[in-house]
Amino acid sequence: MRLRYSPTSPFVRKISVAALELGLAERITRVPTNPWDPASDIAHDNPLGRIPALVLDDGSGTVLYDSPVIVEYLDALAGGGRLLPAAGPARWAALRRAALADGIIDAGIAVLVERVRRPEAYRWPEWIEFQTLAITRGLAGFDAELTQLSTEAPGIAEIGLMCALDWLDFRGIGSGWRDAHPALVAWHGQLALRPSFAGTLPKDPA
Repeated sequence: MRLRYSPTSPFVRKISVAALELGLAERITRVPTNPWDPASDIAHDNPLGRIPALVLDDGSGTVLYDSPVIVEYLDALAGGGRLLPAAGPARWAALRRAALADGIIDAGIAVLVERVRRPEAYRWPEWIEFQTLAITRGLAGFDAELTQLSTEAPGIAEIGLMCALDWLDFRGIGSGWRDAHPALVAWHGQLALRPSFAGTLPKDPA
């Protein structure tokens, strides 16, 4: 399989962590991709021009995009039920929490784009505040359910939250979360020791 990736993308990192947890990392060839580069060919694999995109190795020419879809595919490839419950209330809870983690990342990216990509004269402070409040509420939501999150067998929700928190630190967005959520900090610290997380921290391209 080929993974279109960037070392700064929290959504790509979800795939990397999942592949390591499932023992599938060696089956994935990583293709560096900058979706912001007008010359990039990422649109050939994903018409939206976004990463991650996973080109399957089953001879079908199929390309999967959007990290929840790819994580679920990898889970199924590894036998199923390891990162995502197969059915019932546990599945919906996992998917809901995974969506909340993705929403935190989406809000953070909106802040980053406004601060970095948009010309200063056109920046919208109220929009930055709106998205920052979304991050704050999302983290509070996780804080309220922290006892239901694992520190030993991370699933799709735990992977998503870890990637969200590390990316917020990496980009300096929502930097007050550590002071506001000491229990979340302690939870993060336990999972951060796992090789799948420790070895995939976001970093600027060399």
